[in-house]
Formats: sequence, C-alpha cells, structure tokens
Amino acid sequence: MSVRQAWAVSEGGVTTSWFDVRLAFADGARVDALAVLSGRSVRVEDVRAQPALSLDDLAVLADWLEYPLFEACVPTPARGAPAVSRRARPAWPRGREGRRLVAQEYRAARAEGGDPVLAVMSATGHSRRRSLRLIGQARDEGFLAPRRARR
Repeated sequence: MSVRQAWAVSEGGVTTSWFDVRLAFADGARVDALAVLSGRSVRVEDVRAQPALSLDDLAVLADWLEYPLFEACVPTPARGAPAVSRRARPAWPRGREGRRLVAQEYRAARAEGGDPVLAVMSATGHSRRRSLRLIGQARDEGFLAPRRARR
C-alpha cells in the first residue's frame, strides 16, 4: 500500500490536501483511490479498481484505507502517542480451525436470515471470491452440508 500527497491548496487559513492511494494485492489486483483531507474530515472522492470491486468489497474499502490514510494525513504531533501497527484484515486462523470457524459464521448467518457469504466476508476480512473458496473448503472438510447431491 502506498499513500502520497498529490497536491494541497490553502485558502483563508484552511488547507485542503489530496492524496493518491494505491493498494496492490499479491494476485495482481489493485485499487487506486483519491482521498481528500479538508479541515478535520477525510473523504474518498474517486476509486478505480482492476478487476472491478464488488459492492461487498467496496463496503470493506474504508477499513483497508483507514490506517494508511490516518498515517499520511494526520501530522505526527497531533497523533499523540505512536499508533500500534494493525493489519487491514483481522487475524484469522488457518487450516482446519479456520474452516470450522467459517462454517460457524455461515450457519449463524443462515439461522438469522442474513447473507452467509457476507457474514464470512465480514468475519475474515477477505473478498467475496476468497470467502466463497473458504466456504467450499469447509464443505469439503465436512463442516457444512454438500451444496448439491452428487450422482
């Protein structure tokens, strides 16, 4: 992830700054955004992604950008104590334990009448495609019922 200040405009004692933000993922996907710091608020004005973002990924975009934008936009003295580094994605166990937790999230969302894939996405912090893959692995492991009857 990279954040760099593109330009700044000062008028009447108020400075407005624009930042170019780029998220690059290991699979070659990338997200480019234009963020604006004006007064005490930060807004994202433009987002371009390759491949295109789903609505669910767009909803998670703010979580991905929050900490890097904070680091770039807020001057060091205003932050107070140094911030603890945190990942954009919450820690999620790997292997069998992770698949068991995916199955729990999936079943809980189904019981509540919600979207089970969105629940897995929220819990893991992964994209829709990766969450579907995790759900499939949980099915293969036997934590979830098979999707279709096999012949």
